Amino acid sequence: MNQTIALKDGLIINGTGSPGFYGSVLIKDNKISVIRQSSDSIQADVEIDCTGKVISPGFVDLHSHTGLTIFGEPKHEPKVFQGVTTELIGIDGISPVPFKNKSELERYIWLDSGLNDYPPGSPDWLKTIEYLNKVDNKVAVNIACIIGNSPLRIWGVGWNDKPASKKQIENMKSVLRECMEEGAWGLSTGLDYAPGAYASTEELIELSKEAAKLGGFYHTHTRALLSTKNNVLAPYEEAIDIGKGSGIPVHLTHYRQNPGKGTYQDYLGLVENARENGMDVTFDCYTYAYSGTTLTIILPNWSKDGGPEALIKNLSSKDTRDRMAKEMNPSGYPTHWLTNFKKPHNKKYEGLSVNEIAAINNQEPSDTIFDLLLDENLGISHVGFGTNPHTLPEFVKHPAGMIASDSILFGDFPSPRTYGNFTKVISEFSRDDKFLTLPDAIRKMSSFPAQRLGLHSKGSLIDGYDADVIVFDLPKVHAPATKANPRQLAEGIEHVIVNGQFVIKDSEHTGNLPGKAIRRGRDS
Repeated sequence: MNQTIALKDGLIINGTGSPGFYGSVLIKDNKISVIRQSSDSIQADVEIDCTGKVISPGFVDLHSHTGLTIFGEPKHEPKVFQGVTTELIGIDGISPVPFKNKSELERYIWLDSGLNDYPPGSPDWLKTIEYLNKVDNKVAVNIACIIGNSPLRIWGVGWNDKPASKKQIENMKSVLRECMEEGAWGLSTGLDYAPGAYASTEELIELSKEAAKLGGFYHTHTRALLSTKNNVLAPYEEAIDIGKGSGIPVHLTHYRQNPGKGTYQDYLGLVENARENGMDVTFDCYTYAYSGTTLTIILPNWSKDGGPEALIKNLSSKDTRDRMAKEMNPSGYPTHWLTNFKKPHNKKYEGLSVNEIAAINNQEPSDTIFDLLLDENLGISHVGFGTNPHTLPEFVKHPAGMIASDSILFGDFPSPRTYGNFTKVISEFSRDDKFLTLPDAIRKMSSFPAQRLGLHSKGSLIDGYDADVIVFDLPKVHAPATKANPRQLAEGIEHVIVNGQFVIKDSEHTGNLPGKAIRRGRDS
C-alpha cells in the first residue's frame, strides 16, 4: 500500500480553469481528497508544507515520441521535472504496434529511428496489449497509446505506394478495432512519413469511422505536400474533411503558422469555423519556435517506397540522389542543425547545420545529407525554426488549443522544448507575459488534454481522482533549455506524484517508477 501524503496549505489550481483557492490535498490509495478547511487535523505518513506554493494536477502530454526510448531511460527526467505525469505515444502515425512479426517491427523502427530512436534491446512485443503490459510499474509516468496509420498500412497493404483495396481497408479496420479493444485510444496519422503518407483521404475516412465507433479520436500530423503558396491551409482542410466524412473528433497536432501567405488568423479561423459548424476540432501547440523530426522527412516519399532497404538503395545510387536533390523539401533545411549521431567520427557534427557540415567537407548540402544518412543508418534528427515566434502566443491562448511537447529525448542537441515546453507556459506565457491566467495555463496542460484523450479520473484535482499531482514554486519556475544548451532540466517543480508515489521530492528524483499503462475502456 502507498504512503498517505498530505500537501498542506497551498494555492490549489485544480485544472478545470476555475480560480485557485487555498487548501490541502490528501492522497491515500492513489486517490485524492481536496480539503478546504484548516489543515491542523490532517495527518499523513508524509506531510508537505505547501505554504506559498501551487498545487496542481500533473500535466498530460498528448504528443510524445518516447514510446521506445523510455524503456532505456525509465526515470524520464526531462519530462517529470516539467511536471508531466501522463504521455500519449504512437503519434504522427508512428506507433510501436501492431505488427505481424518481429522483422516488420524492427524494419519500421529502423525507418523512423531519426524520430523515435531505438528501444534498449530487441523489441519483444507485437500487439497493443503486449506493449502496454511492458509499461506497468516500469516507468516514471503513465503511458497511453494511439494507433498509427503506418503500422496499419504495413499490416494491410505493405510498404509500397499503392492504393488500398476495399478488402485491405476492411483488414486494417479489423486490426484497428482489435488494438482499441486492447486499450488504444484512436487513430493517429503522420502524412509526411512513409508508408502512412501513401494513404488516400478516403482510406483515412474509413479507418476513422472504425475508430469513432469505439469512441476514439483522430490525432493528425497533416499532409504538408497539399500546401501551396496560395493555400497553406489545404493540409488542415483535408483533416477537417476526414472528420466530416467519418464523424470522428479531430485533433490537429503541433498546430502553428507555417511559411506562406496565411496569417495566424486564417489558421485559427479554420478551427473556429469547423467548431461553429458542429465539429469537435481541437489542436495542440508547443511553446518554442523550433521544429524537430527525422532528417529523412525532407526526402521525397517515392524514395521510401518499399521500406528502409529501398531508401538505403536510393541514397546509394547517383541517379536517384540527383533526383532526390532536385525534389527535396527546401523549407530551410540547410540551416537546420543535426543531432543523434552514433558513430564516433560523426560526433563532431552534433549541433551543426547542414550548411556548416557541407562547408567542412566541401560538399553540396544534399550530398552531405545523403552521405550522413547512409553512414548513420538513417537515424539522424534535425531541428530548426518551424514557425513565427511572434504568433505562438495566439495559438497557445486560443480556447480550442492545448499544450503538447512533440518531444524527442535523444541526441545531444534536441529541440529545447523537450526539456522546457511545459514550464515555459507557466514561467513566460502566464507569469511573465500574462498571455494566460495561471488557471487557464494549467487547464491547457491537464484537464483539457485529459478530456481530449477521454480520461475521466486524471487531469483535475477533484475528490476521487487519481493521485497525479505536482507542487511548484511559481516565482522559481524556469525553463533554462536553449538552442545552444538544450539538455537542461526545468526548475521550480518541487514535487511530482504519480499514482500516489513521489517521483520528484524536494526537487530530486526518487527513482520510483510508478507509471502505468492507461487502457481505453478500463481507464476511461
